[in-house]
Amino acid sequence: MTALTEFERLEAPALWRPGAGEQRRDVVVSLGEATLAIYAMDETPLAHWSLPAVERRNPGEMPAIFAPGPEAAETLEIDDDLMIDSIARVDRAIRRRRPRPGILRSALFAGALLAVGALAILWLPGALIRHAVSVAPPAVRADTGARLLEEVTRLTGPVCNDPAGRGALDTLSRRLIGEGRGRLVILRIDRESAVALPGGIVAVAQPLIENYDEPGVVAGHVLAATERARQHDPIKRLLRASGADAALRLMTTGEVSQHDLRAYAEHLLTDQPDPATIEGLLARFEAAGVSPRAYAATLERDSAAQALTEGSEADARPVLSDAAWVALQTICAQ
Repeated sequence: MTALTEFERLEAPALWRPGAGEQRRDVVVSLGEATLAIYAMDETPLAHWSLPAVERRNPGEMPAIFAPGPEAAETLEIDDDLMIDSIARVDRAIRRRRPRPGILRSALFAGALLAVGALAILWLPGALIRHAVSVAPPAVRADTGARLLEEVTRLTGPVCNDPAGRGALDTLSRRLIGEGRGRLVILRIDRESAVALPGGIVAVAQPLIENYDEPGVVAGHVLAATERARQHDPIKRLLRASGADAALRLMTTGEVSQHDLRAYAEHLLTDQPDPATIEGLLARFEAAGVSPRAYAATLERDSAAQALTEGSEADARPVLSDAAWVALQTICAQ
């Protein structure tokens, strides 16, 4: 893909601006087989750019300024000659591989387009979404989840963040999600639900911590949300709601448009999530050492609730201490 046979990966220092008007920061940029990866100085991934979409904004000037697409506000400033020359070689190689149709080729293309059109309508959108989901790196998922949460809180108000309850919320997050694997946020909405966003964020509705005397209910909803996320990828659900254009944009620029995120945030607050399998839920509760019975009691009486009610409690452990639970219930006080 990169047409650079003398090395597999090239790295250089750069200045990265995440968006228009934002502060530039020192980063390391890595030229890989198919992407231009941007890392913080502590090697934390920040962004991945698709090489075919990368463009230089100031040809012939130094330092070279690159962007992940013609409309992108995100930029990279690079003054390393080897890295600049390597990116230029990649761009030339990509341009050479693009077709230059003549008259015959154009006629053949037009005929093929008619045949492909019907197939594309049925197959291409789903294929684009599946591929976008499969190649979305953790940094892109984390960024998408954080931006989606901003759009959600634009509708609901800020997340609950009273200092007295933050420590208890962190404890609950580590207990149910795991250290460094995600985080919990409490939303000020009048709906007993929890939903997983891209990047490991689980948004929990305020009533789940205020309407019950013990943490088993909120723990059950969080575990159910994480199991649904395992079975139904949150970023795939976002792209399915937003369409193939959003999937294509994600692959080429590494982000979902703000318009699509805003529309999906409104959808998310009223949507009924895809159910997780009972087997998956029971395995999730058992692995976490949480009894499913408190959660099951909040569900409509059906076969799923019955199966959860009969779930094993052999390895169940307290979700939170009484003091931590009381503290958590005050997190929306401000």
